[in-house]
Amino acid sequence: MEKISKNYRKLRLLGWFVLAGFSATALSMGGLYLYLSPKLPSVESLKQVKFQTPLRVYSANGKLIGEFGEKRRSPVRYDQIPQAYIDAILAAEDDQFYKHHGVSIKGLLRAASQILQTGQIQGGGSTITMQVARNFFLTFDQTFLRKANEILLAIKIENELTKQEILELYVNKIYLGNRAYGIEAAAQVYYGKSIDQLDLPELAMIAGLPKAPSRFNPIANPPRATIRRNWIIGRMLELGKITQTEHDAAINAPLTARFHALALDLSSPYVAEMARQQVLEFYGEDAYGDGLKVYTTIDTRLQATAQQAVVNGLLTYDNRHGYRGPEKNFASDNTDAESLRLRYVEELARTPHLGGLMPAIVLSVAEQSANLLLPDGTETTLDWEQGLATAQRFINENRVGREPSKASQVVTPGDLIRLRTDAEGQLQLAQVPNAQAAFVALNPEDGAIVSLVGGFDFRQSHFNRAIQAERQPGSSFKPFIYTAALESGFTPATLINDAPIVFEDASLEGTWRPENDSGQFLGPTRMRQALYQSRNLVSIRILRTMGIGNTIEKLGRFGFDTSKLPKDLSLALGSHALTPLQIATGYAVFANGGYRVEPYLVQRITDANDLILYQENPLLACRDCPERQPSTPLEDAAPVQENDVQEAEDLATLLAQPAATATQAPAPTAPEVRLAPQILDERDAFLIDSMLRDVVKRGTGRKAMALGRTDLAGKTGTTNGPRDAWFSGYNHSLVATAWLGFDQNFDLGRNEYGGSAALPIWIDYMAVALQGVPESHRRQPEGIITVRIDAKTGKRAQPGSNGAIFEIFKAENAPSEVQTAGDEGTADDDETLPEELF
Repeated sequence: MEKISKNYRKLRLLGWFVLAGFSATALSMGGLYLYLSPKLPSVESLKQVKFQTPLRVYSANGKLIGEFGEKRRSPVRYDQIPQAYIDAILAAEDDQFYKHHGVSIKGLLRAASQILQTGQIQGGGSTITMQVARNFFLTFDQTFLRKANEILLAIKIENELTKQEILELYVNKIYLGNRAYGIEAAAQVYYGKSIDQLDLPELAMIAGLPKAPSRFNPIANPPRATIRRNWIIGRMLELGKITQTEHDAAINAPLTARFHALALDLSSPYVAEMARQQVLEFYGEDAYGDGLKVYTTIDTRLQATAQQAVVNGLLTYDNRHGYRGPEKNFASDNTDAESLRLRYVEELARTPHLGGLMPAIVLSVAEQSANLLLPDGTETTLDWEQGLATAQRFINENRVGREPSKASQVVTPGDLIRLRTDAEGQLQLAQVPNAQAAFVALNPEDGAIVSLVGGFDFRQSHFNRAIQAERQPGSSFKPFIYTAALESGFTPATLINDAPIVFEDASLEGTWRPENDSGQFLGPTRMRQALYQSRNLVSIRILRTMGIGNTIEKLGRFGFDTSKLPKDLSLALGSHALTPLQIATGYAVFANGGYRVEPYLVQRITDANDLILYQENPLLACRDCPERQPSTPLEDAAPVQENDVQEAEDLATLLAQPAATATQAPAPTAPEVRLAPQILDERDAFLIDSMLRDVVKRGTGRKAMALGRTDLAGKTGTTNGPRDAWFSGYNHSLVATAWLGFDQNFDLGRNEYGGSAALPIWIDYMAVALQGVPESHRRQPEGIITVRIDAKTGKRAQPGSNGAIFEIFKAENAPSEVQTAGDEGTADDDETLPEELF
């Protein structure tokens, strides 16, 4: 009895101790709660959380063409999360998720046991709700205070959010390695698919990443990742989420994860970079994480066409000038075959594809073939007809060597070479061109940039030649000089003497003897003929007659910076520097009938919820708009002054400047129509358009007739050397400029002109861009008349005379003098044209 009494007293004492312990714990927890609770952040913000998502750039038809930001993230809604993934992540992280209220007592006791054993706070013990609290509000410091805050926040979160809302926050926030944040980004990074397209082994692999994204990374550490995946699949079986059959199939599935770069609908890095700069100008560095969407004016189909046209044009030019040999040679140095092959594979993995050209390494060479190693580790044979037979050695820009007779004269083992795929799908020997090219196409009605290519490949060079390369336009600038002449009373039939001339001018560094490219002179030549044959001396005489100052003033209306135009007669030959975009913008005036539009790339910017933040409201040519009032007198149209135009290297910034009337969010449903200023009389625009169509029909641009259209107009351009090759042309719905040259200003080589080097790029593009587009011809404006004239003198032809042609004139400038018998087309004493033209 006494023994029972003693035991009773001990049990009662122990009970008091336990009660005291619980009381102390309760009081401590209560005090801690009273202390920490007022300092806890509001959980309300989780209901309107904005995930840090990258800046995305889209084409006009909504295709992704670029993305910028440190984090890859694509948030998903709860109903988009596969149930198999939910089962997998709960099996891995929190199998009591739907039962607890934010805190797992079992998990905390396990964590407390670890503390007693190690004396330090270890990872683990956190429910998914606690992880949400930590990820959104707290640091990752291993302290008791942080853990207490985490517990209290988890309880608050459970009281204010549903389990579905908590899980949605969790799967979109977690970091899963390789810059992937959230399960959708992880699915894209590791498998190149959306989360709803993954199978059970793939979902389990991603579910294993939150615990340690580096340690269990399937790319960096496949064995550990596989062990983790299989453990999760085993847990799913234990919890009754999958069957034994599903379990066995999943753990035996091979590891298929590999890194997948961002999947773009069309990679257009030059365009995407321009858009990025504009957004950065508007919104600063925050734009990279705010989930902004930038919708450009780019047409995806035509952009792809432009990119391929530039690549093809450069490869064709480069092929004409011979094979320069391999990019590198990896000598064997008596390395064993296995080690050498491994080295080759590593080199190929480091070598980027440029312009669609695939790298390959020569393994062996036969008489008329070569065995190659490809980047995917496979081998192929390059036969004699696959580019080896025609690989004449480059000597200089004007000379190539003889055609080879055997493969060893072209390639040797260890050579790093390039391959392209031809139209039949066959590999051909190729090389990365040393020359560069640029292309830009605009809608002449509003200035929208439809396509833009800044070079052969952005990975090779980030320099955007379409907007940054200031090059001499050569003869492609002549239409602007001719237009000024038409405004000044010249006509397409005006005779100008195509004859040698010598200038003694200090501003031209002494004696200047300009010549035609052919070295020949035609004598008195009608202006129309002089333009389509690109006669240099005619252009110079026109400019000298009109006066340089007067001409520059007229040129300013096209948007050219008048302070940068040369104040000498070389202006007539395009000796100054302009970018392809500036030239294309000028030609848009010819295409739309005389209105100066402004080029723009970004049509609107929205936030992550598709609220419009910025909407471009471009200037419209819109000749028939009811809002168009009688034009400002053309002589009052303001030229562009020095400080109205940016430096070429800052042209992207110029594009980034929002127009003064551009609308900010919320965007108006019907923005005010902005009309482009009319800078040319419609009759002068009609005349120069007619003359430029003759350049295509019978002049230096006649290769464009291969397109089988009669509504095309344009002008070639070639500078001394030749160093620059241009073609700018249009129909009334699209204007485009192509340029080809060397960044280092090297000569292109003999017989390389605008018509042979740049025009093919333009043709390749327009063949696709105008496919199915009906021909359009501008209606003849009032005040334009057609007169039958003598082709030699430009005078009105006598009835029934031979050699007469039809020409169009402004009514007040039509020739009144009739051609007399015996007139041979030279100026007579009564000629009304200025004498110095002859």
